Amino acid sequence: MAKGRVVVLHGAHGGPDTNWFPWLHAELERNGTDVVRPRFPTPEGQSIDAWMAAYAEAVPHSVKGTILVGHSLGAAMALRVIERATEPFAGLFLAAPFAGALGLPDYDPINASFFAEPFEWKTIRQLRGTSCCCWAGDDDPYVPLARSQEVADHLGVPLKVVAGGGHLNDETGFASFPSLRDALLSALRNEHKAPEER
Repeated sequence: MAKGRVVVLHGAHGGPDTNWFPWLHAELERNGTDVVRPRFPTPEGQSIDAWMAAYAEAVPHSVKGTILVGHSLGAAMALRVIERATEPFAGLFLAAPFAGALGLPDYDPINASFFAEPFEWKTIRQLRGTSCCCWAGDDDPYVPLARSQEVADHLGVPLKVVAGGGHLNDETGFASFPSLRDALLSALRNEHKAPEER
């Protein structure tokens, strides 16, 4: 059984019941994994402090055995959560990640507080866990591929490019995300093996 905990972080103008998040929740729960999908205030009341407060309320304090999954601004949120942690997470999986302004007037102002300070990439690499990967569409209308590549490079992990994937959301038919699910289940199984079995 792939136990452990997965926390799914949605992005700006989004919610926990959009895109592939409910599908992933059901798929992981079927395999014995505890799944948490916090709801963050957006676009009204959106800030890093408000999101951190919502995260603290929704997610158990211990990070042991926990894998973070972030989509779009949720990826930046995941990076900020890891940056503030005192012990390593089990893993980090990001879809359409970016760091900084995108030149989008509907998003940049409400996203600004997430990027007010530079990311502590060295700390994040130390605490992100052993299982880590990023995905991006090759035709994302919001996040240029190069911006997702930058995040993957900072994390020291591969970027898996999805042809025709867009923003990896409902707009491009991403109601499910099998490659992410499979990567998560593999990571969760590995996390629960004895050290000599890994």
